[in-house]
Parts: sequence; structure tokens; C-alpha cells
Amino acid sequence: MSPDTPGTSGSDTLEMAIARSGGLDTLLRDLTDRAVRAVPGAAACSVTVRRGDRLLTLAGSSDLVNGLDQRQYENGSGPCVEAADTGVEQYAPDLAAETRWPRYTAYARSVGVRCVLALPLVVQGERGAALNFYGVEPGVLGTGRPAARAFAAQAADAVSLALRVEREADSVADVRTALLSRSVIDQAIGILMAQERINAATAMERLRRVSQNANMKLRDLCAELVTRTAGG
Repeated sequence: MSPDTPGTSGSDTLEMAIARSGGLDTLLRDLTDRAVRAVPGAAACSVTVRRGDRLLTLAGSSDLVNGLDQRQYENGSGPCVEAADTGVEQYAPDLAAETRWPRYTAYARSVGVRCVLALPLVVQGERGAALNFYGVEPGVLGTGRPAARAFAAQAADAVSLALRVEREADSVADVRTALLSRSVIDQAIGILMAQERINAATAMERLRRVSQNANMKLRDLCAELVTRTAGG
């Protein structure tokens, strides 16, 4: 991915970018770093996404954003919460004069933030997202709003693709785990059939009963039996 272009030409390109960068977290952190460089007045940037019933910060350009974002999530209010939930841009040029989010603004000012811009992101498969910019001087993000909007429009595609790659990877991992579990269970059934001279249904029922009585996952019980039979 080029320094000034958040988007990619396709999922294959993004997969290679994720592999090169060391993972999804690193890639999204790089995106927020580039956002800070692209937007005049920005001291920090973060990506907020709603997953299930809660908001999460997927990446941030500095440790500063962690407390800023988390305070909004805890209070259920703040510029990035509003932008993610309503799809409307939120701009607070001077938090000293801001009245919309009193508990949040008090905290933000205490850590040196005076100006906030939160832009909604349209992220496929998610119910709300925002790109958040933080400035340390009043009004410092005002002239950077057009650049921030342009960056957010491109970043939405990159975040959507990145999350889709992550979901697909999780799905593949789930299938692989299921196949491995099925394999070890089948091996354990075969061992019991040979040792006890019983049929497959009886062997499976016996394994289930032992698993329940021992409060142990069936997969783990079968893996233990296979390992023990193989001599470790």
C-alpha cells in the first residue's frame, strides 16, 4: 500500500499487505499513522468499529487514543460514538467550549486534547465505524477537514477489506479446527472398537459419557486417548 493511498485494488493485494506488515493490527496501525501525516493539525488518529453491542478501537496511532476512545465507550457518548452510531461527522473545534459530552471533554482536556474530528466510515459487515482525529490546539483540525474526509473515504475501503480478510481467515481456522477434531475423535473411536470389540456407535456413546462425567471436552478426551495409545 502506498504512503498516500489507504485503499487497495483488491483482497489479494490486501492479503499480501497484511502478510508483509506482520498482521492486521500492524496494517491498521500503519493506516492511522498515515492519517496523521495526511491531515494538517492531527496529533493522533484511531479507528472505531462497532462489533456486536459494543464499540472497539481497532487501531491507534499512539497510546493517547486508547484512553480517549475508551472513555467515550464507557460513557456511551462522545464524538467517535456519535459518528459511528449516526453516520454524521462530528467536529469539536475547542473542547473548552464544548457542551455536548461533558464527562468526555473533561477527560480529553486533562490529557492535552483540545480539538476532535470524528468521521463516519461505511464498513461492510459492521454496524458502525468512525475515523477519529485528535488535535492539541483549539481549532487546529479546521483546515484539515477536507483532507480528513478524503482520507476517510479511501480508508473505509481498506478497513472493509482488512476485516473481510480477517473474517475469512477466522472461518478457515474454524474449519481446520473442526477437521482436526473430527480426525482425532475418529481415531479414538477406532481405538475403542479394537480394544473393547464394540461397534462405532457404542464407542462414541462411551466416549461421550466419559467426557461428560469428567467435565472434559470430547476432543480433548479423544486426543488424550490417542496420545496414550501411541505411547506419548
